[in-house]
Amino acid sequence: MAAAYLIVESRISDPERFKAYMAAAPAVVRAFAGEYLVRGGRMAVLEGDWTPPRLTVLRYPSFEAAQKMYDSPGYHAARQLRDGATALFNMVLVEGVDAPPT
Repeated sequence: MAAAYLIVESRISDPERFKAYMAAAPAVVRAFAGEYLVRGGRMAVLEGDWTPPRLTVLRYPSFEAAQKMYDSPGYHAARQLRDGATALFNMVLVEGVDAPPT
């Protein structure tokens, strides 16, 4: 079974309010076997003109596990904490490659 990835582009408009979301979300992520791979950090555009203000990437053991996390009451509560804290928040879920390691 292939891993799945949540990719989030965001622009934080209220850092104090966003801290509440950042405090609540990790426990929900862990409850569904997710892990943060990227959470902000240094970034360089190597090609194209996409310049996301902030990126977050999470890995889950499957597409279904990530979807269940997103649909869970715990993440619903975390999302409510995020309301009004971001001027931009785009999230996509993508299934990874199911291939043997090289």
